[in-house]
Amino acid sequence: MPAARTVTPDGDVILLVSGESTAARAAAHAQDDDLTAVIEITDVAPVSVPHRIRGRAWLAGWLTPVRGDDRAACAVLLAERHPVGELLGLSEASDLPYSARPAWMMLRLEVGEISVDDLWGAEHVDPEDLAAAEPDPMVAHETELLQHLHAAHGDRIGELCGLLGAREDRGMSAVPLSLDRLGLRVRFTGGAAGSFDARFDFPEPVRDICGLRRAMHTLFSAASH
Repeated sequence: MPAARTVTPDGDVILLVSGESTAARAAAHAQDDDLTAVIEITDVAPVSVPHRIRGRAWLAGWLTPVRGDDRAACAVLLAERHPVGELLGLSEASDLPYSARPAWMMLRLEVGEISVDDLWGAEHVDPEDLAAAEPDPMVAHETELLQHLHAAHGDRIGELCGLLGAREDRGMSAVPLSLDRLGLRVRFTGGAAGSFDARFDFPEPVRDICGLRRAMHTLFSAASH
């Protein structure tokens, strides 16, 4: 497991791994030879719900150590996503002599092929689309927000079944499954219709927490009426 990862503007994946890891040793010994590798990413729902795996992605390409002048630039990219102290484990190892602290290596995966199988379906993704993609503004908050909605507003989530029309079944339990700038996905279980997911789109994409609060208020108001 990498300690951290990020994507460069060119679509390469930068990984921070232990210098003792299999990937680090293989990349170091490969020198200039092509070393093919696959990253598998599993997305697990942060709430307790049947079938918690929301999706998987596979990124295949060529793995090389980050060398020379690229090291500083890649370290900056990683630090933007992860606090450096946490990233390198220095907060836990601050009292250790330098030689006893863990060694890390940055690796680059030049992506050649991407496959995704998630709540929207299975498809191949062009590596250029990965390079052009921007993180969803809700991604840093999704885990906390879903857990809060489930624990503190479970009754309001259950009321969303009133928006399902012919599928409405008041005997179902409802768990918020995923959240992004475009809407909320809820998994309904236990009713006559069996288990299924329903997507509730926001009136417009949200950009921040304030916009999300307004969107959720609109959604809950529609359900209560």
